[in-house]
Amino acid sequence: MTKNSYRQSINEWRVKRNESIRRENDWLALAGLYWLKLGKNLLGSDSKSEIVLPQRLPASLGYLEYSGSSVSLFSNSDQKINVDGTETDFAVLQPDTSLIKLDDVQFVVIQRGNKFGVRIWDNQREERRSFPARTWFDIDENFRIPATYSLYESPKKANFPNVAGETAEFPVDGFLSFTFNNKEYQLDVNKESNGTFFIRFSDLTSKDETYRTGRYLITDMEADGKLFIDFNKAYNPPCSFTDYATCIFAPEQNRLDFKVTAGEKYTRH
Repeated sequence: MTKNSYRQSINEWRVKRNESIRRENDWLALAGLYWLKLGKNLLGSDSKSEIVLPQRLPASLGYLEYSGSSVSLFSNSDQKINVDGTETDFAVLQPDTSLIKLDDVQFVVIQRGNKFGVRIWDNQREERRSFPARTWFDIDENFRIPATYSLYESPKKANFPNVAGETAEFPVDGFLSFTFNNKEYQLDVNKESNGTFFIRFSDLTSKDETYRTGRYLITDMEADGKLFIDFNKAYNPPCSFTDYATCIFAPEQNRLDFKVTAGEKYTRH
């Protein structure tokens, strides 16, 4: 790949990243995140509801019943609700799967650890149009670094912090090794179904130039099987531009001791 074609490919990738968050039902359409209490959680646009919907929707639509291990939807007797394409007045909702639609508003029940909540999208949100464009460091080919993947002898568990200030254990099968400025580094990673690797990392820019809890990155895989960590494709987690994401951040062992002046910046402090 020539220098010009490489730069063009990075710029095209960045345009797509900026456009993707503005699509319908994507990150900038998020309009609410409500954690459920045990028992009945009222659903509607009334501000006294436990789950507050946009004002153009009915004040009361029904409620979600949370048992501690499952969530059921009960609509008002005169109101059917679309759940996974079917109009109904009752449904047991599957976390992160069952989709409830109310015109151009939709929501799902999510499960994060032992907590259940409701995440809402509203496609009329102004943020889809007005949110500032993402900002990036200049492209630097020195930050596209060859890497090798190694499996741990046995899968280990690592502590990953989340946006709520808690930590959770997740399995880690292996790590990527690379050399930068004549020093060896390794990053714990998760392998994706397409053979690439998903990385959560932080570095010395995380204090004041990039997102404070680190960035995400998906590795490049060449046709010949060669693997690259391209920090020019480092990007901010969703919680950098919405309050309604439930991000998981870089584990302590993925903190790099140098400045990664490549990829996405963060200016909304």
